[in-house]
Amino acid sequence: MSQSSNTGSGIGFFGLLTIVLIVLKLLGKIAISWWWVFSPLLAGAAITFIVLFIILALAILAAIWR
Repeated sequence: MSQSSNTGSGIGFFGLLTIVLIVLKLLGKIAISWWWVFSPLLAGAAITFIVLFIILALAILAAIWR
């Protein structure tokens, strides 16, 4: 019997928002800077780095307090 696993990895909110903004910008429906069009990708990366930093800081503090 074969087992298949679905990891559920999709495009995500920030990726979908970026695609929508790119399409709207290329169609001329919005007149915002390209920096704002790609800012959701930067926001997603920033949130990821902040969460990783907090986890790392908590791990270091836990190691110190032992």
